[in-house]
Amino acid sequence: ADRAAWLAEEVRKATREIVERERDTIFRLSRAAEYRDPETGAHILRMAHYSALIAARIGLSEEDQALLLQAAPMHDIGKVGTPDHILLKPARLDDDELEIMRRHARIGHDILTGSDSPMIQMAAEIALTHHEKYDGSGYPDGLAGDAIPLVGRIVAVADVFDALTSPRPYKAAWELERAAAFLREGKGAHFDPVCVDAFFDQWDAVLEIRQRFQDE
Repeated sequence: ADRAAWLAEEVRKATREIVERERDTIFRLSRAAEYRDPETGAHILRMAHYSALIAARIGLSEEDQALLLQAAPMHDIGKVGTPDHILLKPARLDDDELEIMRRHARIGHDILTGSDSPMIQMAAEIALTHHEKYDGSGYPDGLAGDAIPLVGRIVAVADVFDALTSPRPYKAAWELERAAAFLREGKGAHFDPVCVDAFFDQWDAVLEIRQRFQDE
């Protein structure tokens, strides 16, 4: 019995180590994508934790919350396939450039799809769908409502909020109140209302995450 318990604990320990190595590798790959972008590593930490907050509030299992926390940083990994003159342009993109930029959602999915890892499978779904909009006006597939996977709807709220409140070469950071108003005004159009409400239900936790993971 003692040996069986020891073996079981060793298996759990080995599994934890594998998961930690996988998580570390994924985070570093996500940082590689971010280094090509005017965004920062802190962005992927904040938006991932915002996503996990929303997931917890709407009742996802602890396992799915943990997967989302690990998978969300890969949402924009497809930007590795976006040309620098578009990705780093310090001005608004024209229509042709915007079309090229939007391809990163499908590129990210193509990079991540086909894995046996539940985390990578979720990341592929997020990469493809986090730019879809609740009213069907998003991209790449124009999905609407519940046709958008839930993880995509969650990450849409988290990612947009952090992008708005972070400085970029082409814009100043929005004030929190302005970004919050944008999310509320987008309920039912850009964003899933349930996800927006879940985000604001935990506003104090949002502010704590924002403070904890600051830009360098």
